[in-house]
Amino acid sequence: MIEMVIGGLGFDPRNMSPIVLLRDAEEINFLPIWIGVFEAAAIAMELQGAKPPRPMTHDLLKSSIETLGGSISRVVVNDVKDGTFFSFVEIKNAEGKTINLDARPSDAIALAVRSNVPIFVAEVVMMQSRLVNSEKDAEETKKFKDFINNLKPEDFTKYYKQD
Repeated sequence: MIEMVIGGLGFDPRNMSPIVLLRDAEEINFLPIWIGVFEAAAIAMELQGAKPPRPMTHDLLKSSIETLGGSISRVVVNDVKDGTFFSFVEIKNAEGKTINLDARPSDAIALAVRSNVPIFVAEVVMMQSRLVNSEKDAEETKKFKDFINNLKPEDFTKYYKQD
């Protein structure tokens, strides 16, 4: 397993689909995952510290887990098949038993940022996926980093409407 952090949120310039960019601590390996606009907005809001007046779905799930005596330990992106990523949320229940809940990576990452838990990616996913190695492709990495660094969470607000 490779521990990753959120390197940024952005949009694929080809089709304007939201992307969450995971990166390792050394900023050598990057894993872009295409996600939905609502999940991107949920991640962006949490990263910005914006608190909605009422709990959003990911807040409700986190609160439910904690109210039932559990805690979120980590999230893991554990597989990729035909371009679709798979992940799970690792939860410790009240008895200390580990439970892995199947989740879309976008939802798992939204929970990770709310719970301040680590994000891991299986090595097989990194080998099979479109990763960028900054030592091998510095120019492409610079373009992608510039694109990501110029995005702001407000870029997602046109896709998010408060109930």
